[in-house]
Parts: sequence; structure tokens; C-alpha cells
Amino acid sequence: MGLRRTAFFSAHQSSGARLIDFGGWEMPVQYEGIIAEHPCVRTAVGLFDVSHMGEVIFRGPGACAALNHMLCNDASTIAVGTSQYSAILHPTGGIVDDVFVYRLDEAEYLVCVNASNREKDYNWFCANNPDPQVEIINASDDWAQIAVQGRSAIPLVAELSDVDTAGIGRGGILKGTYAGVSGCWIARTGYTGEDGYEVFLPVAEAAPVWQRTLDAGASYGIVPVGLGARDTLRLEVKNVLYGNDINDDTTPLEAGLRWITKIDKGEFIGRDALLKQREAGLQRRLVALEVEGRIARPHSTILSDGAVVGEVTSGTRSPSLGTNIAMGYVNRGYGKPGTELEVEIRGRRAAALVVKGPFYKRDY
Repeated sequence: MGLRRTAFFSAHQSSGARLIDFGGWEMPVQYEGIIAEHPCVRTAVGLFDVSHMGEVIFRGPGACAALNHMLCNDASTIAVGTSQYSAILHPTGGIVDDVFVYRLDEAEYLVCVNASNREKDYNWFCANNPDPQVEIINASDDWAQIAVQGRSAIPLVAELSDVDTAGIGRGGILKGTYAGVSGCWIARTGYTGEDGYEVFLPVAEAAPVWQRTLDAGASYGIVPVGLGARDTLRLEVKNVLYGNDINDDTTPLEAGLRWITKIDKGEFIGRDALLKQREAGLQRRLVALEVEGRIARPHSTILSDGAVVGEVTSGTRSPSLGTNIAMGYVNRGYGKPGTELEVEIRGRRAAALVVKGPFYKRDY
């Protein structure tokens, strides 16, 4: 079977984007390159194709209770027109996926899942749904999705929308027309550490939106941005990536996601395991690292006085800061900011320092 393509594939081809296999999708990893694209998002605005992400609809009076059973955050606190970051857990406490939950109406939710987990998550939801009256719909093929990110995203998206996108708060979502396409969901969310939006577009009408957004954004300095810069942007603000920093074998407590883990809300899948882990104390935790001289990569070994104490999960050279940054899990006792460690990279060791993170914070 060939690679899947988004509604914007022809635009990526004509722009000369470098295309790669990403979770079974033929996606742009870069256009001009990370060094050109990354700072444009930090200083102006960038346009991302994120149509490979999946969308699962929950519908019915019991939808909130069903989500609360299957997710670790408290879905009952999501007001209509807002959203919440959450995670699906195994009974062991390991992470099936991290997700964004948007409440579209009183009894309707849109759950945005990671591209590589589309089918897995949908099947997991169906298998673990506690209420047969709750309708669960895999709507992933019905939607295309773009992200418009950066300080200039706010006026640009407002210019292209027929609803008050500037007036919705962080995490808000509303329905409207975007770039001439009606029936869109426009959310003030993102993965880059900048302000901006993610727009869900009916897939049949989505294709022209890419160029319309670039045309309207020309005066704002917009550039198309690939998956390469998306990764460096998210790492600078310590956003975790499923498959790297979190997976079936890591718990949200270990991953620094205690803030989305509402153990005291009552029953949910994975709660018992997390209660035990909390009571016993964490044996490892995800930390941020500044690395001297060399770029750490996933699976690089983390050492203290020559002994292995952990492993890198993500690493890069920060385009914004000009330093080498990484995240990784370290054993208990080595996660305090200021702890001096080493990372072994291709047979050579580089000094590393545990820091609080995030590495970068926007100034607006």
C-alpha cells in the first residue's frame, strides 16, 4: 500500500518541499529548511499541514462520563467552546496516546489524536466505551487540518475568518468560515509554544485554503513550515512527542504530566496503577537537559560518574537559543535542576546539565 497524502499534497510538491514517510503519510519535512522556517514562527507566522492527525467524535448525553472513564484529565471541566489536553492510559498507567479534547456542544466532543495512533486510539475507545449509548465516530478522513502559529497568527486568522477568532481565549474553539470554506472548526491551540490556531477543514473543500492562507499572510511574513521545524519548535518549549518522550511504558507522572492527571477526580482507566506509583514514589522522571558541544539524539545514554542513569528521548540544536537541548528519563535522585550529568553520543561523552525547562518562553 502506498503512502497516504493530505489535501495539500500538490501544494507541497509544487513548492519543492522535501517529502518523507511520516507514519504512513507522505509529508513535508522542510521547505527552505529548519534554520529558515523555525525563526519565522518565533518572530512572524508559519503555516503547517497537520492533516495527518486524527479526529474521533464522541456524541450523546453520556459522552462526558465516557471520556472521563477513558482519559486521565477531568473532562467534566471542559466548557462548550473550550478544550483540554489529556491522555489515554493503559490499566498499567502507561500512555496509549496524548490527545486534545474539544467540546463542540453540550453532548459532542472532538478528540484529536496523533497520526500514528489513529486506528489504535479509535479501536481502544470502542473497546473501552462504558456506555453503549455514546456514539464514537472515526471522522479522521472527513477533516483536513492546518496550524497557523506565531505572533502574527492572530491578525492573519482574523482576516481570513467570519467569526471573532481574536476574541476566543487560549484553548477556545468555534465554528465558522475560514479562507472561504464554511463549516470549519477554528481552535486557539498549537504545539509550537507560540500563540496561534489549528483549523479543522472539511476535507473536500480544503485544498485551496493552503494558498489562500499563504497569499493573505504574505504581508505578515508567513512561510510554510515542515515537520522538521515543528519538532525543534516543540522541543524548545518542552512539549512531549508520542513515540519519543511518552509511550506505552511511561506514565504521565513520570513524564511531568501530573497537571493533566486528575487522580482525585474518581475512577478512570489507569488510576489504580498511578495511585500505587504516587505512593511508592517515582523511580524515574523526564527532565530537560542542556548539552555541551554535541547534539544528543534519542537513545543516547545518560551517565553520572560513569554509571548509566538514564536515556535521551529527544534532542536537537535549538535554533532560537544556539545551544544543544534534550529531554530524557533519569533515575530517581538525578532529576533536580542543576544536577551535572554526561551524555554518551556516538562513543564520546558530552557534559549535560539538568535544567527546569522550558528552554524557550515567548515574550508576548
